Amino acid sequence: MDAKSVITEGRAVLGIEFGSTRIKAVLIDPEHKPIAQGSHEWENQLVDGLWTYSLEAIWNGLQDCYADLRRDVRHHYGVEITSLAAIGISAMMHGYMAFDAAERLLVPFRTWRNTNTGAAAKELSELFNFNMPLRWSLSHLYQCILDGEPHVKDVDFFTTLAGYIHWKLTGRKVLGVGDASGMMPIDATTRDFDEKRIEAFDCLVAPKGYPWKLRDILPKVLLAGESAGVLTEDGALRLDPTGNLAAGVPFCPPEGDAGTGMVATNAVKPRTGNVSAGTSSFSMIVMEKDLSQPYEVIDMVTTPDGAPVAMVHCNNCTSDLNAWVGLFREYQELLGVPVDMGTIFGKLYNHALTGDADCGGLVSFNYISGEPVTGLAEGRPMFIRSAGDKFNLANFMRAHLCGAVGVLKLGNDILFKDEKVQVDRITGHGGLFKTKGVGQRILAAALNSPISVMETAGEGGAWGIALLGSFLVNNPAGLSLPDFLEQVVFAGNTGEEIAPTPEEVAGFDAYLANYKAALPIEQCAVRYKK
Repeated sequence: MDAKSVITEGRAVLGIEFGSTRIKAVLIDPEHKPIAQGSHEWENQLVDGLWTYSLEAIWNGLQDCYADLRRDVRHHYGVEITSLAAIGISAMMHGYMAFDAAERLLVPFRTWRNTNTGAAAKELSELFNFNMPLRWSLSHLYQCILDGEPHVKDVDFFTTLAGYIHWKLTGRKVLGVGDASGMMPIDATTRDFDEKRIEAFDCLVAPKGYPWKLRDILPKVLLAGESAGVLTEDGALRLDPTGNLAAGVPFCPPEGDAGTGMVATNAVKPRTGNVSAGTSSFSMIVMEKDLSQPYEVIDMVTTPDGAPVAMVHCNNCTSDLNAWVGLFREYQELLGVPVDMGTIFGKLYNHALTGDADCGGLVSFNYISGEPVTGLAEGRPMFIRSAGDKFNLANFMRAHLCGAVGVLKLGNDILFKDEKVQVDRITGHGGLFKTKGVGQRILAAALNSPISVMETAGEGGAWGIALLGSFLVNNPAGLSLPDFLEQVVFAGNTGEEIAPTPEEVAGFDAYLANYKAALPIEQCAVRYKK
């Protein structure tokens, strides 16, 4: 397919995803192949003890990312983007963005990374008989109520980051069901916010006398394939201040990064799953039936078409590992050796596979921030060894790779060992899998399951939300989302699979036993090291 014609004729679909450290845009053709991309690097800020991104950072980042995409298009095809077939917006899930009736942000955006909502999450979990994680939007709202924050009485609308950007580009206060399931519980029958729990919340806060009811300040929930509005004139200028992009482009429902990860790895059918491993990590297993009981470390969310998903979310994954690799880069620079980060990662990661399956007794805690799965409100990155452990480079690197997915294993052990959940395929995507075969093999040992990695999974969530945009406008047969992905997008491609050996599984189990035994050391570090 001629990419230049696709762009000039307005048949390309744009997907934009706001990740924790990068905003990425991907342009795809009607055959779902990426034909251009753009990006913008950004970082959250710790302001008054809470992690946030400013509104200026959000819009400057969006515009710079889109401008980078335009440059890529001009460079490769010599044309300008003037119209599009569809647009989709995705972003990191959860968090809290609250607005008054004049559409003013009442408090700085509070991201998923904040762990100040413990009291609210505990009380709501008991009220709902449902695990309400710390990072969910309703936990944030109720914590504001518990803390007596004066802005709560003025809330007219609250949403996620993806919902906010979509609202400002289209004028529609809507949210895809997958992202909505990270605000508060979804009813599996209606595939909408759970009305009984909405009523329970309203009764809980009624004595406060707020002028709103919860349903009135929530976004409208939409399923994949439903129309979520069009790009307004104002929205077009917000996205492309040059004025080249015309208004009127259809939008698919805005989604969270978990949902777009499921789409990008063709993991939306029951008995499939995926693991996203980057700055944070999470696994998503599409369920055949409900869990026997709520678990504090397992979040029940949904696919973008509303199917139930068991999610294990970990705040930390590769950041500490990357910092150690950066130390080796500094050593190379000190020696005057030319530095290529791809080579350094490749050498160290592959060398880790030559280490002992149990990492020789070495243990790594990758806690840059707090980790709710292990009950830590704050993090202290830590490497631990005993005098008799096998301390060498291979075991050192393997311990950090195992540490990157150690917490993920703790949560998934409940699903696979206690709940006996069955899966046919788990697909990995994200930065941990960039060095071919290494992160994949470590994760396979951790989960005691074959892990597949697709070449296309490297395109990430921006490609996933672009696929949801294409599902909106390029599905004349009216296929379901699972069938659209299986038959049209992936056409049977399941990627390259690696299965763990019994020795690797036993080795990771031994590593995890050491990890759990050493957790009190990490707890002490949080208590005493500021």
